[in-house]
This record gives sequence, structure tokens and C-alpha cells, in this order.
Amino acid sequence: MTTATYAPAPGAAPLPRMIAAQAILETKMLLRNGEQLLLTVVIPTLLLVLFSSVDIVDTGKGKSVDFLTPGILALAVMSTAFTGQAIATGFERRYGVLKRLASSPLPRWGLMTAKTLSVLVTEVLQIVLLTAIAFALGWSPHGNPFAVFLLLILSTAAFSGLGLLMAGTLKAEATLAAANLVFLLLLVGGGVIVPMDKYPSGVQDVLGLLPISALSDGLRDVLQHGAGMPWGDLGILGVWAVAGLAAAGAFFRWE
Repeated sequence: MTTATYAPAPGAAPLPRMIAAQAILETKMLLRNGEQLLLTVVIPTLLLVLFSSVDIVDTGKGKSVDFLTPGILALAVMSTAFTGQAIATGFERRYGVLKRLASSPLPRWGLMTAKTLSVLVTEVLQIVLLTAIAFALGWSPHGNPFAVFLLLILSTAAFSGLGLLMAGTLKAEATLAAANLVFLLLLVGGGVIVPMDKYPSGVQDVLGLLPISALSDGLRDVLQHGAGMPWGDLGILGVWAVAGLAAAGAFFRWE
């Protein structure tokens, strides 16, 4: 009988495997969090069903669901990429989770990549759910799917950068309050439910520069009106994405 010799080979797992494992963990934690589910699933679903079924807001010509669905999709992206991510990351920073993860073999940029992948997975689930509900309510979309894809990717980058900037610079309690306040303000003033033409012209010009307004307006132009590539809205989202991610990278504090 021979005795086998085992030579331990300690070391980190391959980087793609580490990022994938962290992304899966982030997604599970996100979907298990009751507050996050309220923001990402329950509120957008209720708003879509309520305002599509009851004539509360004048959405102009055509079916209400055709106007509302693009705005609700924009709200879903913001709730996950900005509000939910800001709150979760802020408390992870407060409790020292980020500090400990930063000392692991997973590099800091790998952790942020995993968080981004988690956001994208959650957004896909949101969009599938909301699209199914909208179709059941009689939604009839038009337009170029690639334009929709670009709008969603750029807006995710923009909102993620802003969310991480808030989480990495403010205290967790301040992040919780500020993120929810911004969510409510942009829900009202971002063209999600209330058409932008209901506001004074000067206010419209300012609100139109917000990322939520650019996303909801771009999605509405494509999906409701069958427009081509919404270059203006894509440009606004691109500026917010670059500025937000650059600011988050420069000012994010891990402790």
C-alpha cells in the first residue's frame, strides 16, 4: 500500500469565477431584501396597474398604458441601479463589509463589477415582469430594440455611478434618507407618470436634463412613437454616466 502525497496549492480562484460568485451573492441578497423588493418590484408594478386602469393623470392621446410603461421601466432602472444600490452599499460600508471585501483577493474594481452585474440581472427580471404586466394591460410597443438597449445600458451606468457616489461619501443614514427622497422627487418630476408638458416651459428645460427624464423620454419616443435613435437623450445619459462613474471612482471611501 502506498501513501498518497497531497501538495496543497493555496491561491485565489480565477478572477472571472470570483466576480461571478460575488455577483450571484449580491443578487441573492438584493432579492431577499424586503425594502429592495418594495422599491424594485412592488412600487413600479402597483403604479403601472393603478395608473393604467384608473384615469387619474391625463396622459394625452392613446392608451394610458402606452404612455406609462416606458416611464415605469425607467423608474424600475432607477430604483435598482440608484436607490437600491446606494442604500445597500451605504450600509455595507458602515458595517465594514466593504473594508473586509477590499482586503480579499477580489480587487475593488472586481467587486464593483460584481455589483453592476447584480444590478443588470435584477433589471432584466424587472423588465420581464413589467413587460408581461404591460402586455396584459394592452400595451403595444413600437421602435428599435437596439435603441432601447442603449438607453437602458447608459442609464444603468449613470444611476450606478450616482448611487455609488452617494453611498461612498455620505453616512448610511443620510444615504437612506437622500436616496428615498430623490426617488420620490424624480418619480414626480422625471416624466415617469406626469407628462413633462404639464410643467412650465422653463421647468421643462431643467427637468429634461435629468437622467430619469432622458431615459423615460427616450423610451417613450422609441416604444410609443416608434422614433429612431434618440441621440439627444442618449447624449444626456452618456454625460451623466461618465460624470457619475468618474466622481464615484474619485471620491468613494471604503471606510
